[in-house]
Amino acid sequence: MYRGKAIGVVVPAHNEESFIGPVIDTMPAFVDRAYVVDDCSVDGTWNEILEHTEQVTTQQVAPFATDGGQRFESRIVPIRHETQQGRGAAVKTGYRRALDDGMEVIAVMDGDGQMDPDILDTILDPVVSGEADYSVGNRLSSTHHLVGMPPFRLFGNVLLMGLTRISSGYWHIRDPQNGYTAVSAETLRDIDMDDLYDQYGFLNDMLVKLNVHDKRVASVPMPSRYGDEESGIRYSTFIPKLSTLLLRNFIWRLWVKYTKSGVHPVAILYVFGALATLFGVLQTGWRLLTRHGETKPSMQVSILGIVSLLGAMLSDRQESDEISSSGRRKLRR
Repeated sequence: MYRGKAIGVVVPAHNEESFIGPVIDTMPAFVDRAYVVDDCSVDGTWNEILEHTEQVTTQQVAPFATDGGQRFESRIVPIRHETQQGRGAAVKTGYRRALDDGMEVIAVMDGDGQMDPDILDTILDPVVSGEADYSVGNRLSSTHHLVGMPPFRLFGNVLLMGLTRISSGYWHIRDPQNGYTAVSAETLRDIDMDDLYDQYGFLNDMLVKLNVHDKRVASVPMPSRYGDEESGIRYSTFIPKLSTLLLRNFIWRLWVKYTKSGVHPVAILYVFGALATLFGVLQTGWRLLTRHGETKPSMQVSILGIVSLLGAMLSDRQESDEISSSGRRKLRR
């Protein structure tokens, strides 16, 4: 229990043989249950999970209970996918088990050891206190926190930050690729988990779904933490694929939030801006290639479209201000 709340932690893992054991062993004592989900690893990850689960169970003196009276024989619940389904699918499996067990706040801590268990309470605090429905760690809050992050990964994170802000409407989120998160059980019940993306784009997809449901999201500053682990993400293929997902989600969010109950100015500005910009750019390009006519009028249309898009983004940000939470608090050591 943490501050009167039953805490579950989902640990998705794929080929993390060298790191998953310490993640299990250092799970904070206030965590009621940890759901370690092996997404069909082909190395010794599953054996490591079972071995460390047995050690934790052996060390446990007696069963414990949540306020609801349900007794658990072990804090660690090992789960294995028979086929590889993706990081998002592994998290969803853990979420469902945690909800079934009556967990009230559920965090996610990856099995690669990059997430410091000593700051789990800081990630949980905005949700436990009721300040937010969902919280996400932010490694981009200061240059000090960026120490150790590989340059190409930093570039990819910054690029995806901008795209995710536009797609999700949460303009205060600076590190959407950060998997260190916490969410309330009520929030998970309100969204359709079956509709969430199963692969690495799960985190970005989650933010879009949360915005449509007007959920409050907190961004919690934290340092980056990298060691000898190798990321399963290949940004050269991941960024184009995720960009397509974010574009699709962006259009869906505009439709659901800004057109179903009557056409909102945000939707009008976005549509007009996109069409005017596209028309102006194509017209300018055609006139330059064919040397036919002045380019100034078409360039003016492009500028008008860009101004409209900026106005749409500003209005969209203002609409989402009420469900944004900074979650800023000093890390306790």
